[in-house]
Amino acid sequence: MEPLVAYREDLDGITADQLRGGFFEGWPDPPTTDRHLAHLRGCDAVGLAVDEATGEVVGFVSALGDGVSMAFISLLEVLPAWRGRGIGTELMRRMLDRLGDRYAIDLVCDEDVVPFYERLGGTAGRAVMWRRRSVDPP
Repeated sequence: MEPLVAYREDLDGITADQLRGGFFEGWPDPPTTDRHLAHLRGCDAVGLAVDEATGEVVGFVSALGDGVSMAFISLLEVLPAWRGRGIGTELMRRMLDRLGDRYAIDLVCDEDVVPFYERLGGTAGRAVMWRRRSVDPP
């Protein structure tokens, strides 16, 4: 039987231990689970996918914004063992619904995942970014 996932929009009771499991695959210096939790707490909106059997967070999406017209989706991650089950799509769908009718919802992603976001109604564009590699990630 396929494990059940519960979707949440809050961090009530979530601990750093529940974020262990392999998020940030391929990052040269991934954040600790404590920094990961601090990132989520600092966001304006979060979405979590939680394994109902274990309480482990298996996916998350986070967003920052002005609460009126602009939002930036900062991270979307699903644990490797949980991919291919629609969790990322559901997290994004819920976040886009939550962000509502804002004028702009932006995110920056690698080229290989652009088709995923286009399937959700996003439009590829250009971005300018600064990456301070000497600064700890979220």
